[in-house]
Amino acid sequence: MRTVTYSMGMSADGYVVGPDGRFDWAAPDAEIFAFHLEEIRQVGVHLLGRRLYEVMLYWETAEEDQELDDAEREWARLWKALPKVVFSRTLTAVEGSNTRLATGTVAEEVARLRAEPGEGDIAIGGAALAASAEDLIDEYRAVVYPVLLGGGTPYFPQHERFVRLELAEVRTFGSKVVHHRYRALR
Repeated sequence: MRTVTYSMGMSADGYVVGPDGRFDWAAPDAEIFAFHLEEIRQVGVHLLGRRLYEVMLYWETAEEDQELDDAEREWARLWKALPKVVFSRTLTAVEGSNTRLATGTVAEEVARLRAEPGEGDIAIGGAALAASAEDLIDEYRAVVYPVLLGGGTPYFPQHERFVRLELAEVRTFGSKVVHHRYRALR
C-alpha cells in the first residue's frame, strides 16, 4: 500500500508560516535543496491545498528561467511531471501540467489513489490540508529550521487528538537544519 506523507519546513517552535504570512526563513541551501530533490523523486502523486498550489505554480514554467542552477532545473522537471491534485473551495480550474482539482474529500482521493496501480508516496502539502487528513498520514517529515516565529500556521494541527509517533530518522544538515521523519503508529 502506498505511504501517505506530510513534509514541510517548520520553525523550531512549530510553524510553517509566520504570523506575517512569510516563510522566506525556510529558503533551502544547496544541501537541503538536494535533500528535497531526493524526497520528491519518491513521490508518485502530490496533494496540495490552494495556497501551496498557488506558490508552487512558479515551478511549472521555472525551466525557462535562465538564472536557475542545475538542481533547480531538475526540481522544475520533476515537479512538472508529477501528478498533482489540488483541494480548494474557491478555485474552479487549475493550471499546470498533470494537475487537476480534487473531486472528493481527502479521504476519498487517498482511497482512490491507493486502489489504483501506481508507485511512489502520496505526498500531502499544506498545513490546512494535512490537518484534514490526519488519520491518513503514515509519515510526518519535518524539516526544522533554527528560528522562532512566535505564531502563525502550525505544522501540526491544533486538535485535541492523540497520535503516537515513532522516530524513524533524524538528519542534521551543515546549516543546523534538522530533518525528522516520524511514522504514525496505529
